[in-house]
Amino acid sequence: MKTVVITGSARGLGLEMAKVFRKNNLNVVISDLSEENLKKAKEELLTVEGKGEVFYQVCNVLKVTDIKRLIKVSQKMFQNIDIWINNAGVNQPERAIWELLEDEINLVLDVDLKGAIFGSKLVMKEMIKQKSGAIYNVEGYGSNDAKMLGLSIYGTSKRAITYFTEALANESAERNTGVIVGKLSPGIMITDFIKNALGNKEKINLSEKTKKVYNILGDYPDVVANFLVNGILTNQKNNAKIEWLTTRKAAWRFMTSSFNKRDFFKED
Repeated sequence: MKTVVITGSARGLGLEMAKVFRKNNLNVVISDLSEENLKKAKEELLTVEGKGEVFYQVCNVLKVTDIKRLIKVSQKMFQNIDIWINNAGVNQPERAIWELLEDEINLVLDVDLKGAIFGSKLVMKEMIKQKSGAIYNVEGYGSNDAKMLGLSIYGTSKRAITYFTEALANESAERNTGVIVGKLSPGIMITDFIKNALGNKEKINLSEKTKKVYNILGDYPDVVANFLVNGILTNQKNNAKIEWLTTRKAAWRFMTSSFNKRDFFKED
């Protein structure tokens, strides 16, 4: 039975992906900052029918020691790690670059970029030993060079994630490691993530312009998770991109937005 480990998976896309993996009878390891949230997430996962086991481990991706511990306990529980998803991330406050504090910039770049880099580096070494495995990094706004005030540092980290993932896939192929590396492109998801910055330390008061874009392009995470996980389970190609919100789909939504209205923020 295969095992998947997902960082930042006590809620949102990470938790929804964990549910789909469980439905497909994989062992699932979830991780996040809060043990209380992880316990709740595990209880929710156990209501999903599946033959695999569910395990959680507290992990702060800012700490290499935490990532190493997550890998070690996952291997102790299930021997091999077959799929590793770097999903942990934080949003930035909706302010211009020069209005952000140094600590705010550091936190976004450290979690969203360096967390994925160190997670990939450390689990890659273990997957090379077992001569198999798959690592997926989550893209986001900015990966395709899109720009919007209030998302510039977040976008910088996600643009870098795209390059890093492609570079890692290239190196894996050149060294013939047997490990595939890919990108997950979920588009815009309607979760607490878009309303909270810096790991829930600050509320984001979304502008009407931003809300309009989110209403056109956004989706709930359970829908996106089902698509992404099915893509992961069927993919055998290195450097693959599993993309939910394609350019064609986004263009169609903009063209049809005048008569296909959605409002994810009507309760705000």
